[in-house]
Amino acid sequence: MSKLGNLGARLYRGEVGYDFIGKRKIWYGVSILITITAIVGLAVRGLHMGIEFSGGAVFTTPKTSVSTAEAQHHVESAAPGHQATVQQLGGGALRIQISGLDTKQSLPVQEELAKDLKVPAKDVNTQLVGPSWGEQIADKAWLGLGIFMVLVVLYLAVAFELRMAVAALVALIHDLTITVGVYALVGFEVTPGTVIGLLTILGYSLYDTVVVFDSLKEASKDITKQSRFTYSEIANRSINGTLVRSINTTVVALLPVAGLLFVGGGVLGAGMLNDISLALFVGLAAGAYSSIFIATPLVADLKNSEPQMKALAQRVAAKRASAAAKEAARQEGTDGGPDDDAESDAEGAEGAAVVGPRSQSASSRNRGRGGPSGRRR
Repeated sequence: MSKLGNLGARLYRGEVGYDFIGKRKIWYGVSILITITAIVGLAVRGLHMGIEFSGGAVFTTPKTSVSTAEAQHHVESAAPGHQATVQQLGGGALRIQISGLDTKQSLPVQEELAKDLKVPAKDVNTQLVGPSWGEQIADKAWLGLGIFMVLVVLYLAVAFELRMAVAALVALIHDLTITVGVYALVGFEVTPGTVIGLLTILGYSLYDTVVVFDSLKEASKDITKQSRFTYSEIANRSINGTLVRSINTTVVALLPVAGLLFVGGGVLGAGMLNDISLALFVGLAAGAYSSIFIATPLVADLKNSEPQMKALAQRVAAKRASAAAKEAARQEGTDGGPDDDAESDAEGAEGAAVVGPRSQSASSRNRGRGGPSGRRR
């Protein structure tokens, strides 16, 4: 942990860093590939809508010795022509969903299932769901999603700027598309729990994005008044400065969700936990990825199209070219220095050989003139 903390401090100070912005085309390509895979999975396999959306009956049985495969066979015999799903719950109980059953059809199916599964008919809990109720849930979910998107764009446009709001919106759509595509590929049911999970991940997805944007906003203040860094470089420093924090918060959030998904859903067999936890798990991971590899690089691309940022990039490049030229000239002078010094020393030695005797003769003359003064005495 101390090494991770030291790394985070060095990233924050800019001593080390990874060029996320420079390699943004790679991340764009990876995201496009994942998104296309999710869309293809959604188009080919489709979403397995739960009984709450399609309408039908849900039968919950007490503990039984009949396996899930055998129960599936019995259900298909009891309700031919209806789509059915059998899930094993904790303690050996079963949850059987049969779409398209109405009140009159559910009673004989309940009795036949109780007989086939060798449980008392009165202990089989039956719940009927009408398709109109599912339509209401779907409409409210779409309405809530639309309102949320509008509010997010307005808030980010006011708190930061419009380009950041657009980038955050693209990242949100990216996360939702991947999550829905994973649902289609895995084959999990879409239930009200799924809708809750999808709406929840929107906030988590924005969290890391807003953290990076806040750091970028602070670092890019009065950016046009300097000529040391371009906007892309400052954006890259912002990502590196918040990288460890984003990783820590994501891992801490993923651990309990993973417990819900693999322990609660896998071991205990709780269906609703599966629906919520899968959406949360995929959405959290996708949100952390998009905030680093999608949202901030996209902001840098949008900002670099501005005339001011283009002029800044030209000034930075000109300043660095000038500094490189001066450094090259200094290096060239340093490399040629020893030869020049040797020539100067040789010339100095030669000059000393010529000038030295003349100086000495002059001195001798001066001393000789002092002699006659002695003769005056």
